[in-house]
Amino acid sequence: MKTEPLTSAELTDLIHGLNRLARNLWWTWNQEAQEIFQKLSARAWQNLYHNAVAVLHEVSDYELRTRLQDPAFAADVRDVLKRFNAYMEEGDTWAAQNAQKLEGKPVAYFSAEFGLHETLPIAAGGLGILAGDHAKSASDLGLPFVGISLFYRQGYFMQTINEENWQTEYYSRLNPRNLPMEAVLDAKGEQLTCMIQIATSQVKFKVWKVNVGRIPIYLMDTDLPENEEHHRELTLRVYGGDSTTRIMQEMLLGVGGVRLMRALDIQPSVFHMNEGHAAFLTLELMREKMATGHTLEDASKATTKECIFTTHTPVEAGHDRFTSDLVQYAAHKFANNLKISHQEFMDMGRVRKGDESEPFCMTVLALKHSRTANGVSELHGEISRQMWQDLYADKKVEEVPIGHITNGIHVEGWMKGPLRRFFRSRLGEHWDTDLNTHAFWSRMEDPDFVSDEEIWALRSLLRRELIEFSRRRLLLQSQSLKRENFITFDHLLNPDVLTIGFARRFATYKRAPLVFQQFEQIVKLVKDKKHPIQFIFAGKAHPRDDEGKRFIQHIIHLSKHTELHGHLVFIENYDIHVARQMVSGCDIWLNNPRRPLEASGTSGQKTSAHGCLNMSILDGWWREAFDGSNGFAIGPDSQPDSIEEQDRVDSENLYKVLTQEVIPGFYNRDSTGIPRQWIQKIRRSMSTITPEYSTWRMVQDYANKYYLTGE
Repeated sequence: MKTEPLTSAELTDLIHGLNRLARNLWWTWNQEAQEIFQKLSARAWQNLYHNAVAVLHEVSDYELRTRLQDPAFAADVRDVLKRFNAYMEEGDTWAAQNAQKLEGKPVAYFSAEFGLHETLPIAAGGLGILAGDHAKSASDLGLPFVGISLFYRQGYFMQTINEENWQTEYYSRLNPRNLPMEAVLDAKGEQLTCMIQIATSQVKFKVWKVNVGRIPIYLMDTDLPENEEHHRELTLRVYGGDSTTRIMQEMLLGVGGVRLMRALDIQPSVFHMNEGHAAFLTLELMREKMATGHTLEDASKATTKECIFTTHTPVEAGHDRFTSDLVQYAAHKFANNLKISHQEFMDMGRVRKGDESEPFCMTVLALKHSRTANGVSELHGEISRQMWQDLYADKKVEEVPIGHITNGIHVEGWMKGPLRRFFRSRLGEHWDTDLNTHAFWSRMEDPDFVSDEEIWALRSLLRRELIEFSRRRLLLQSQSLKRENFITFDHLLNPDVLTIGFARRFATYKRAPLVFQQFEQIVKLVKDKKHPIQFIFAGKAHPRDDEGKRFIQHIIHLSKHTELHGHLVFIENYDIHVARQMVSGCDIWLNNPRRPLEASGTSGQKTSAHGCLNMSILDGWWREAFDGSNGFAIGPDSQPDSIEEQDRVDSENLYKVLTQEVIPGFYNRDSTGIPRQWIQKIRRSMSTITPEYSTWRMVQDYANKYYLTGE
């Protein structure tokens, strides 16, 4: 039937809506919205990091108006915009019912990194991914919330592997015009700037805003011509430079962030420090109070009532510490503002007051000036209380005021397209209404809701998509696009084989090569004709972590020059996009940190919704989640005192679980080829893990336990 063409005004309205949508990262967790931009230019979508803004720049206004005259496409656009507008305007949110106290007085969440999407690579690892998921769930819950961070012009590094299998790094400059962000303007319509003092210089910064659903994240940027060159480069790279750069970045984050809140007339009810990087904000809050006549003691007490602190680091060396000379150089203005001596100022960041050999620790500063503090899993809370007991000398370990809230993930943001379509086909258009509830996921244990065959079909599809993604990436990595190489790479990995994934930061305590300590036995397993296995690895080592780089080099060497060739691959340049493919497509998610050094970990939480099972050391979140039926535990709920003994025992236990539980379970098929017992574990994993280890639950915990508790 003929349909009337859209009028110019109707087209303009749809185009305006698409541009507004592209600049709000809500589309990163809405499948239909992503498909709109993909349809506009599939090549641009794939090559430009799935960037909705860049796709719209690729498509001319003339083409866009022409394409929107397709009635079906225009209808799809209207449906997506209708859903987006309904989300943005929804009034009956969880926070509207449960957190009215925060209305007009939002949570100000300070984090040195936010991992939101591969489009905006301004995160180095799990801390940033957690912050991004925290923000997305704050939006879903309707929580009054603002994020504060830095805009790193070169982001985090891009990884390549050289001819010696050694990680090398390169950087590309990010252009705000092509990113889902916008300049924050002042009353005159010019980009807002603020100023802080660093060392002896006045450093100006401009501000960008990233819209994440209903909430904003503000990014500070010192790349201004008025600043000295080394100050312009403060916001060049995530955790870039030396200790001098680091302390200056943290001054900008903490002090600059508070001043930004004042410039925007935002009055937070609570300042949440996600790690110690932002702890200088407490000194700026004290300075403000003293400027109105308060004493330092009163200012300190009042500031403590406003702040909460989350620590993510169970390793002493992981806490930022700065020497007295560096603090004197970069931050002497703090002591002047607080009317105290340099040594008195240093004591604010020391466990032992007056100990001039002790450096200034950002975690100590945060703990001393927060009304509450927490670790990110039950075990991490225990470790943190032990680690910082000396700061609370009058208390027993169990009385140290550091609690815990276990991390989670933004479930919808990590769900792969086939899984979304799987649920939509069963539950209809509004399939995700109660996505974050236990009731939603408990249906996965009901064979009348979904059969074993349907679950196995989904798993086969997701594994196939991962294998084909891996082949494409490996071919590009080889930089050899001859016809015969396409054929060669299409024989790498096998879509029918038990696929084990390991992808994360290549910090040495995560022990990426541990499984290959039993090398001869692993070779036999991958070559087994009836029950073979295969491995997909990915991850980046910090540019200055040569030991982590050696782990990468070792694994790549094994993949190229040993009998594991063809059964073990390493995917370069790990990012959120690679992670999304791997957590959905693998059958087993391997996690073997040196316990208890994994504060929480969240990569394994992303797998459960897709039917990938965890095989992990009982550390971090997995220690709480494992119930004997929803995955696999490597070893007991304890560890030897000796590192060498721990590595030996964990290697043996890993091999034991792999050969005695995992491989037999995966390949134990009935007469129709279905692994019924394996699928029962998948059902339990989906039901018990997905709703519990989500940021939907986590952010509610923060609100109820910390944000809403006042003093």
